[in-house]
Amino acid sequence: MAEESPKNSAAEIPVTSNGQLEDSHEHSFNRDLKRSLPAGLGLSETKITSHGFDGTKEGVVEAGPFPGSSASPKSSVISPSNAAASRLAGQGCDLIIPTGGRTQQKSGPVVLADEVKNPAMEKLELVRKWSLNTYKCTRQIISEKLGRGSRTVDLELEAQIDILRDNKKKYENILKLAQTLSTQLFQMVHTQRQLGDAFADLSLKSLELHEEFGYNADTQKLLAKNGETLLGAINFFIASVNTLVNKTIEDTLLTVKQYESARIEYDAYRTDLEELNLGPRDANTLPKIEQSQQLFQVHKEKYDKMRNDVSIKLKFLEENKVKVLHNQLVLFHNAIAAYFAGNQKQLEQTLKQFHIKLKTPGADLPSWLEEQ
Repeated sequence: MAEESPKNSAAEIPVTSNGQLEDSHEHSFNRDLKRSLPAGLGLSETKITSHGFDGTKEGVVEAGPFPGSSASPKSSVISPSNAAASRLAGQGCDLIIPTGGRTQQKSGPVVLADEVKNPAMEKLELVRKWSLNTYKCTRQIISEKLGRGSRTVDLELEAQIDILRDNKKKYENILKLAQTLSTQLFQMVHTQRQLGDAFADLSLKSLELHEEFGYNADTQKLLAKNGETLLGAINFFIASVNTLVNKTIEDTLLTVKQYESARIEYDAYRTDLEELNLGPRDANTLPKIEQSQQLFQVHKEKYDKMRNDVSIKLKFLEENKVKVLHNQLVLFHNAIAAYFAGNQKQLEQTLKQFHIKLKTPGADLPSWLEEQ
């Protein structure tokens, strides 16, 4: 009869209330464990299987199979206390117990992946919001035109905007007339130059009227030269006024349009909120009122921001307009007065004062070398 070896028997190890082994049995446990393990098998090959902290057997220490032996060691049972169980539960690793009885350990935090957003649903939501906003703004505009809806009015700012639009129309009219004057003056200068060339040709061919034709030729050429100088001053005036009207003022009016759109949206959501507040308050309407209040606050902040931007731009525009028009009106007056007074030196001095350089006739044409 084969006798069972004491090295393969399982030894129960008592545990104190705080989850630690008793000192009296620690030495004997280590001795028995070393005897039960063959040479070459370390403690790192031992597996710990958890069967829960509420059962009678809380942990089982298993030793791997002996190399070259058919017998396998029996398990040693460890019964930790509740305090030890709580410390084990607080560790940063999760124990996964499969049906086979062996324990698999998985470490690291568990990350839940975000739901994949559908681009089609996002576009559909944007279209829905745009449609709702357009409907409310259109309803507000129609109500204002029919005299049924109320609108927010800043009297001082509205007056400044009306003055700006009226001034823009007047500046555009001045710009149009100045361009007409420039075109007519260019034609007159061109005619005077041709007339001077004709007088000079006749002065060479008519000996009896040589002096008379020569005087007229010199006069027409001088008028053509002064006309070109005046034409340069007028074109500079046109360019400056055109920049003021079609760029600076237009940029300010674009901000005004954005301000008016923000005002319409603000009034539309304000009217919507007032209608909801006048209705009954129950479980169905309270969420709508809260959402409408949030949208109203967003559009109110946008309206206040745009109103502040318009006020600042109008202030800077007024300062820039006064400065630009002051210089351009002085230039226009001095050039016209010097031209019709026949004061060539004063006319040239006016152009130098405003740093205006005249283009030499034919300067833009390529030379004969470039043509070759």
